[in-house]
Amino acid sequence: MPDGILHYGLLCGLAIALVVAAFTDIRRRQIDNWLTAGIALAAPLYWWAAGISLWPGVAIQLGIALAAFVVLAGLFALRMMGGGDVKLLAAIALWIEPGWFLQLLIVMALVGGVLTVVLGGWHVMRRQKDKLAIPYGVAISAAGLWVLGTHYLPAAGAAVGPG
Repeated sequence: MPDGILHYGLLCGLAIALVVAAFTDIRRRQIDNWLTAGIALAAPLYWWAAGISLWPGVAIQLGIALAAFVVLAGLFALRMMGGGDVKLLAAIALWIEPGWFLQLLIVMALVGGVLTVVLGGWHVMRRQKDKLAIPYGVAISAAGLWVLGTHYLPAAGAAVGPG
């Protein structure tokens, strides 16, 4: 994995975008299109900075993102997932290697399950009659930050170490 200021700067930018997505989803139950578009449009610059080859590297990233979008759009059509969540996951898929993207989905499901139980309990305790809305962007962002922290950013500290 290349070690350059641009490479890690872009990863930090992705981390900041994920935090913004989580907070806007908590506050408004919406993930803005400009944010997901920015994540997606920055991916080619990241591919270049990371030294990912056009074939098969970029092609695989595009394929995973397209497959994720198709499957998740189906879940959106069934009203099982929000549109902003679908777009955010597809945009993140442009950045994350396929094996790590699978880990992201697993962590997202676990965090989302805990979030659903906690918010469901809070909803019941407050005796609210309205429909429960889960800000799943929080789970997506947490999983994305976990993958970035465990697989991408530790190499920055190793490159800067003493000596």
